[in-house]
Amino acid sequence: MSRCFIVGAGDYSGGVPKRGDFIIAADGGYTALVSRGITPDLVVGDFDSLGGVPDHPNIIQSPAEKDDTDMMLAIKQGIKRGCRTFIIDGALGGRLDHTLANIQLLTYLAQNGARGVLLGRDICITALKNGAAGFNADASGCISVFSAGGKAGGVTLEGLKYPLAEATLSSDYPVGVSNEFIGAPARISVSDGVIIVTWTCGIEFLDEDKL
Repeated sequence: MSRCFIVGAGDYSGGVPKRGDFIIAADGGYTALVSRGITPDLVVGDFDSLGGVPDHPNIIQSPAEKDDTDMMLAIKQGIKRGCRTFIIDGALGGRLDHTLANIQLLTYLAQNGARGVLLGRDICITALKNGAAGFNADASGCISVFSAGGKAGGVTLEGLKYPLAEATLSSDYPVGVSNEFIGAPARISVSDGVIIVTWTCGIEFLDEDKL
């Protein structure tokens, strides 16, 4: 098992799991999946968003008062099953605090040797730790890069309107915001630390083979 597809209770962008994905519904994400004819392998959460425990053979129910969010519970279950790539839909929109928490979870995945991508209606987000991500030449629109806590060193942006070479980004100065694809293969890399990368053209333009 290498890839986990998770759907939460936020705005569902219409992402579809691939054959072989381990599919997890995090609380209200269960409704988004089954309404589209997708049966999850596992359902987790305290089920406050769903309004009750669903009729499913594989359920992990948690108390409402807990440290882990429902999305964190889902991610931990995916890691437990050996998944190292996480495609997460229904994690953006809605409450801002949950959106910020889900972006933090990308850093959690990066710190634990995994990679996650949040899918939104008009944006995708990932985190890189001492690594790189590539985009094909058909990518278009806006791409931004931010430090995820403290400083991130050796940040290099290639194939974009505003390149960088071995730069240091800090969490208190957004110099990496609002870059642009230019119709060429693009590459984002960081050698020391964690960065958050957002882009507007969809996950299909990301080189998923390198996730």
